Parts: sequence; structure tokens; C-alpha cells
Amino acid sequence: MENYFEEFLTGQSITLQQMTSSDLEAFVQIESEKKSLLLANDEIPFPNTFEDHSSFFQSISGKKEEYIFGIFEKSTNELIGSCGVYGINWQNSTCFVGISIGEQWHGKGLGSDAMKTLIHFIFNYIAINKVKLQVFSFNKGAIRSYEKCGFTKEGILRNEIFRFGLFHDVVLFGLLREEWTQIG
Repeated sequence: MENYFEEFLTGQSITLQQMTSSDLEAFVQIESEKKSLLLANDEIPFPNTFEDHSSFFQSISGKKEEYIFGIFEKSTNELIGSCGVYGINWQNSTCFVGISIGEQWHGKGLGSDAMKTLIHFIFNYIAINKVKLQVFSFNKGAIRSYEKCGFTKEGILRNEIFRFGLFHDVVLFGLLREEWTQIG
């Protein structure tokens, strides 16, 4: 039991924490990066204003069915991204997860560490049986990270996203509780 206290919201190199108003500026900077605009969602990648980000930031703190965390690098306690649980379906015991990491921290394993920590939180503190996510087919680094975390490709939505003048697929991934207990 003692180990659960040490592991709670803590990965190898990151911690997951609720963001506060003092994190807003760093959050806006990360979410305004070109890669965040192009990889984070399927909307038209039009840059948001500081006020847009501020409104979103304020709205996430009040939602009861979503759990949004800041990802903080452990040694510096610097905000490097965000991740969260949303779209919880209590009847079917499923949820979606999402993650956004600042560009300067890509390729360092911090996203995988954060995702594993988030999954640990879900399967140990929320009565969820399946975690789902969607990723653009051209986001090869994210796909490798999700596979490293134990996710299985479950399907493809063909020509679902328009980026870079072309239509691209969206890849659907899932992770079951029983799979996580075997690898986690």
C-alpha cells in the first residue's frame, strides 16, 4: 500500500498536477506552438488568442466529468504539457484520453511517461475498463508512444482529417484494463 502513495500521479520523470492560474502563460505558449495546432485536434488549425486559451483553461477546472492535468517535469516542476480523461461513459466503462506536449520535449519519453501515469490513475482510481484515443496517421511519434504504453490499434477512419493540403486517416487505439494489468 505504501507504494501507491509514491506512485500516485508520479511517473519516472514527470508528475501530473492540477494546473493553476500561475500555469496559464506556459499553457498558452505550449498550446500555441505550430505542432500543437496541427496535431492536437481536428478543427481548422487557426491560432487561438490568449483570451481563447484563458477561457478554456478556466472551463476545465469546473468540469466534473473531465480530469485535465498539467504535466510537470519532475526535477524543475516546469509545465511541459497537459493530458486528460474525457468522454467518460459510465454505462460501458470507457473513456477517452488526450495529451499535448510542448515541442521542445518531444522525443524524450516524457509523453509516454505522462500517458503511463495517466493510465495508472485511470485504472486504479476510476471504474473504467477501456481507455480509447484517436491519433492522426501522420503523427508517427505519438503512434509509437501509444504502442509503447500498451495501446492496440483497433481501427482506421479513412480520410478523416485534412492537413497539409491532403486528407489523412485517423487511427483508433484502445487499451483494456486486463491488458494494462499484464504490462503495467
